[in-house]
Formats: sequence, C-alpha cells, structure tokens
Amino acid sequence: MEFVKSGLLRAAVLGALATFATASHADWAVSTNIEAIRPAPDYMQLQPQNPPGFSWSRYPIATASTWYLVIVQPPAGAAPIKTVVPRNWLLPSRAFTGAGIYTWKVAPFTRTQAMNDADAAARAKAKAAGATLAQIEEAANAAVVPLAEPVAKDWSSVRSFTLDSTAIKFEVPDNATLRDNVMRHGRTRMLAPGFLPYLKWTTAMVTERGNQVRRLAEIVDGRLAMAPVKDTDWPLLSSGTMTTALSNQNADIRTRINRTTHQLEAASLLYRLRVGDPKAPTYLAEAIKRGDELAALNPAGPTSYANQDQATRAIALSLSKATDMLWADLDATRRSRWQSVIATRAGAIYADLSSGIVRTDQYPYDSHAGTALGFLALIATLNLGDVPQAQTWFDFSVRNYVHQVYTWSGPEGGYANGTAYAQAAADYSVQIWDPLSQALNVSVYRKPWSDGFLRFLAHFVPPGTPSHVFGDGHEDVPNTYLLKAFASRFNSPAAKWYFNAMAGIEDPLTMLQAPSPLPANAVSTAVPPPNAAMYPSVGWAAMHSSLADMKRTSLYFKSSPYGAYNHSHGDQNSLVLNSGGKRLLIEAGYYDWYGSPLWGSWYRPTKSHNAITYDNGVGQRVDGNTINLARNGKLTGFSTSATLDYVEGDATAAYAGALTQARRKLWYLRSQDVAVVMDSLASPVARSFEWNFHAAVAIAPQPDGSALIVNGDRSLCLRSITPGTTLVKRDGPAPRSGIEDHAAFTRPAAAKAEFLVLLDVGCKKPNVSLTTGTTSRTLTVGSQTLTLPLP
Repeated sequence: MEFVKSGLLRAAVLGALATFATASHADWAVSTNIEAIRPAPDYMQLQPQNPPGFSWSRYPIATASTWYLVIVQPPAGAAPIKTVVPRNWLLPSRAFTGAGIYTWKVAPFTRTQAMNDADAAARAKAKAAGATLAQIEEAANAAVVPLAEPVAKDWSSVRSFTLDSTAIKFEVPDNATLRDNVMRHGRTRMLAPGFLPYLKWTTAMVTERGNQVRRLAEIVDGRLAMAPVKDTDWPLLSSGTMTTALSNQNADIRTRINRTTHQLEAASLLYRLRVGDPKAPTYLAEAIKRGDELAALNPAGPTSYANQDQATRAIALSLSKATDMLWADLDATRRSRWQSVIATRAGAIYADLSSGIVRTDQYPYDSHAGTALGFLALIATLNLGDVPQAQTWFDFSVRNYVHQVYTWSGPEGGYANGTAYAQAAADYSVQIWDPLSQALNVSVYRKPWSDGFLRFLAHFVPPGTPSHVFGDGHEDVPNTYLLKAFASRFNSPAAKWYFNAMAGIEDPLTMLQAPSPLPANAVSTAVPPPNAAMYPSVGWAAMHSSLADMKRTSLYFKSSPYGAYNHSHGDQNSLVLNSGGKRLLIEAGYYDWYGSPLWGSWYRPTKSHNAITYDNGVGQRVDGNTINLARNGKLTGFSTSATLDYVEGDATAAYAGALTQARRKLWYLRSQDVAVVMDSLASPVARSFEWNFHAAVAIAPQPDGSALIVNGDRSLCLRSITPGTTLVKRDGPAPRSGIEDHAAFTRPAAAKAEFLVLLDVGCKKPNVSLTTGTTSRTLTVGSQTLTLPLP
C-alpha cells in the first residue's frame, strides 16, 4: 500500500480542509474505547477500492433513532456527495468519478417522522415514474438530506483520502437491488443459472473437474454408515468458564457437526450432479437423513449459539444450502421444519450481532462474530422470501459483510490474527463467497482487499513453507489445499502462480461449486508477487531470497498495531526465519486451547518468541485482551531492492511503560543470504536485557560466543557483533512433539542497551567489521556496507 507523502499534496489537502472546515472540538468520531472502530479512510491514504468504504466510531450518546449525515468532498471543486445512513459505516453504491484528494466528515442527527414521510413520498413518486430500484433509493436519500442538514451540527473532524487510476471499481448495489438480484436468480440460488448435471458436461468441464465428481461420491459413500449426531453425545453446558473438558467437548462438537454438515451438502450436490443416474435416489435419501439429524438437535442444547456458536452457524447454513439445492425435492412439511430450525438458530446469531445498537459495527474486532456475519449474510440470502425474518437479516448483514471483509487489516489486505486464522478465513471465504456471489451477482473475490489478502497469503504462507507464522496456531503445518482453493478463484498472474505452486487437491464439495473454468486457469502467465512486502495496517513484513524458489530463505517480521489482542501474541518486533523448507528461528510452544494455562504462561508471552525480554524473561504485557490494542507495535520504516531489504519497528508501547525505547531494525542482505538485526533499548531503571531466540533442533553454543543451529541440510549461525553480550541457554515447557531449544544473548543491567546480531544462513562466516564515526557507524558484511546510527 502506498502513502501520499509529497509536500505538494500535503499543501493541496490543507487547502481542501480549509474550505471544508468544521468547528474545533474533541472529535467524537474517535471513541475513547480502544476496542471501537476507528475512522477510515484518513491521512490521504491511497485507496485501492473505488468507492472506498467509510467507518467511524458511534456517536457517544447515540440511540436507536440516531442516523448520520456523511459529506464527501471530491477534488477540483466538484459538488459534494451527501448521504444519510442509519449505522456508523457507509459503503457508497456508485464509484467516485474524479482522481485526487477527497475529504469527508460525518455528523449525527435524530431521524424524525417528517424525514420518514419525505422518504416514503420520494420512493412512491420515483416508483410511479418507473425508476429503477437504485434510483428509488437515491431519490429517498435526496429527500432526507435537506431535512438532516439543519439538525446535523456536531461534525467530526475532516479526514482525507486519495483516489487515482490504480483504484479498482468495486460497486455493491443498495439492499433493494441486491434483494431483487437474489429473487431473480431463482432456485437453486447458490449454483450458477447454467448449472448442469454431470451427464451434460462439456469435454472441457470433464477434463478440469470430472475426477472431483468421483472423489465426492467416494467421500459420501464412505460416510453413509456414519453415526448420527445427538444432543446426548455432549453432556456439558457452558457456565461461562472454559475448562479442559469443555474445550475438548467443543472441539468434538465442531468436528462432528462439520463432518455431518459436509455430508449433508455433499449428498445434496451429488444428487443434483447425478440426475439421471441410478444412484441419485441414494444421495437424496442420505441428504434428507443428515438434514433431519441436524434439524433434530436442540437449538438450546449443547450445539446452541450460547454453548457452541460454531455449531449453530454451521447447522443453520448447511440446512439453508441443502434446502436451496433440494428445493423441488423436499416435501412441504420437512422444508418447513428445516426452515424453522434455520430461523431459530440464525435468529440467535442476528440477536447477538445486532445487540447494543449493532455491537459489531462499533466493536468489529471479534473473530467469531466476524465469521458469523458472513454465515448470516449467506443464510439470509438463501432464505430470502421464504423465512419471514430473512429480509431483516439480509439488510443487516449482506452489505455490511462485504464492506467489513475482513476487519483484521486495512485496505491493503492482511490478517493480524496470524496466518493459521487467515487460512481459516480463506476456507470460510470459499464456502461463503462462491454461493453468495452467485446469488447476489456481485463477486466478493473482485473486492480489492480480497486480492491483497491473497498476496498476503503468498508472502507469509508461500509454497513449501514448513509452518504458519505469528499468532495462535503458528506451529501448525499449513493446509495448502485450502489456500490453493482460495487462489483458484482469482484471475491474476500472482494467483495463477500461487495456485500452481501450492500442493494438494481442493475439497470436491467446494470445487464443484466453483466457476468453470477456474479463474486462475484462465490466466496465461504465472508470476509470483515481489520478493519483499510490508502490510502496514497489520505491521507485518516479509523478505524472501526468491519467492519463486521453493528452497528460498524467508524472513518474517512483525510489529503490529493490534498488539497481543485476541489470537495475536506478545511478539511485537519479533522475527521468524525459515530456509529450504526448514525452520531455523521458530516461535515456541503449541496451541492447546484459547485461554489455557499454557497459552497464558508460555505460548503467548514474549519469552517464547524471537524478541526482547528483560530481567529473566519479562516481556510485553499480554494480560487481559482489549487493553492489548494499546500495548502494540508499529512499522516505522520499510524499503526493498534487488540486493537489500530493510524494515524497522517500534514496540515501545507493547512494554506498557516498562521501557522507554524498544526499536528493532532489520536488514536482509539478499545477495549474501544474511540478515543484520539491531535493537535499541532504554528503560527508566537499569535492566538486564535479553535477545531471545528459539529453534526446533538443538542450539549449539560455540567457543567464540556465537550459536549454531542445524536443521537437516540448512544451518544458521547467530553472532553478536557488539561486545558485552553473553550467550545463555533457556528452558521452556515440553513441546507437543519433537524438540524445542531456547537461548538468548544477554547484557549486564543498564538503563540503555543495544544488540547487533548477525544471522548467517548457511554459516558462510562473511567478514564483518564495525567502525564508528562522528555522526554514524559503518557496518561492513562481506561485500555490502550498512550505515548505522550511533548507539
């Protein structure tokens, strides 16, 4: 993502702000609650999407009658764009037409009966004149704006953003138009209008995915005798406190419900594919059997939203998909029973997400809620017109979901919760976006954020990588077939490269619902993304020797504004190093369950990461959750070239006042496959600082005070360049499997400290010299020279 920095543009925006002035006051659009949504876009940030989405914190004294007037001022003196919205976000339905710097502001107002009457009259008049649904919505907005302007007085601060020719048009119609798209699609909504049974496939379709029909039949046939799911299988109910036993039961519920919902959907799809085949009735019977099983589960029992929210959303969505696919083959009584269960379970999801004047609009950083919003959007879409509550769910969730996907990064595409959870998000995306895009006639894959998310995955989970990185689940081996499936839905050279290079075969259930041909297969050239990239909104950077090379060296750095929030860890200014598919510098520990004693005492804290601690393992504050959004890091510099990459992070805030400086600079000398890491540290009191590192094999101290790590055919030598450090071995809890070893370079107690460490991949032992001048230092590593600040 680029940021506009020139003095000329800054002068221009200052002039624009002056003509779009507002009263000077505390900006209510920035909540004092750090967990609340922040105003965006801002700071002249170049937007990849046209029109961009807008968000701001809810008005502090908002009620259910509070609406917002948003005024967007285009460049070059064009007429302002005025919109009224009932929630604290706006996704314009039409792209903006001019390039340049835009400004915007928002003010609350109370929606009155006079405004409602004007709205209704404008709609009636536009409808009588034969207007389109979009034109009717625009007429209603235009009728209310003049009534809102005199009473919308508490303006936010003015913010700015930039649009240029690189912005991709991504228009999402208004709710009325989207609902009309769904109803016009007809049944089956989740499949393409031209969906064909296998016997009518073209030769090209059979070549691309004919084997997947066989695979799906094998899966369904192999589970025909699968034991049914019953409420009595799970005796524990949540009391609000997680225990090991309850965590294990929840995992079992998730596994068995997912297996049953997969069987229901797979049998339903197979029945549609095998029309005219003698075995088709077997698949219809199996689908009805599994649907009845799920419908028989008590919505207030162990699979309830309160007890296991993942189960409720899976059951409601799977019944919705099966009802849609089997629409003409379900008797009215059974369809009504299934839809009643859908209404109850989806109603619980809606009640939670919409509580407190729509809690998820104000507090979107909730991993389960964000996923549930996508489930609700698709459930509403598939049940629109048949389940009475579905239109309410639809208007609440669909455009909001498309606007918000995903809240764990800015518009450049990223995932602050870590790549294990990013992989899960990619999997859910395929399961939701394929059918949702079909029904809406709007492809979420075309949202620019989605393309950025794919590049993020390519940078941090590249082909051949041995594990995930950062956050819960970082130790897990990636399920590459899930990422391959996600990549297949994009029609870019980078997507084609990622799709071709990733191992595995997509689940036939999702593959057989994908567009034909696959978008990635329609691209002629495969080109990997650049070797290095940063994602500033999540504070991550990746540096690869050559992304195209499966034997690459990969160096990852994190200093995140999200801190140790939710599934993130106390690992600001940390790094991870892999080479040749081998883990050299790892993150230690394993994820047993969220909030477990191990998770809180070892897995999440700084001491299990390649980062700075002090006084025998004291690191960044990770207790609590919401407060960790303030105990954070940030990227403060990044550059890349063919021979040298550089990234810098500031993690001072993550230490919650214990340190007054915690900066890390990292140089990757690509031509030599060597990295230099410099930490600058300061504290109000003297502390003994520790430069921690971890390996999946033994760490061998060397006579010269360096350390050697050898993992298979790859090695790493760690060497402290500045004097005064001591290498010590550390202890840690036993890993789930294999071995882990821990060590640290330490310094004597002092109020200030510096570490300068060489990471020599392959232990080539280049010549290193450090000289000090009057204003800077010069570090020479082999054939390359770096300029460093004075200590």
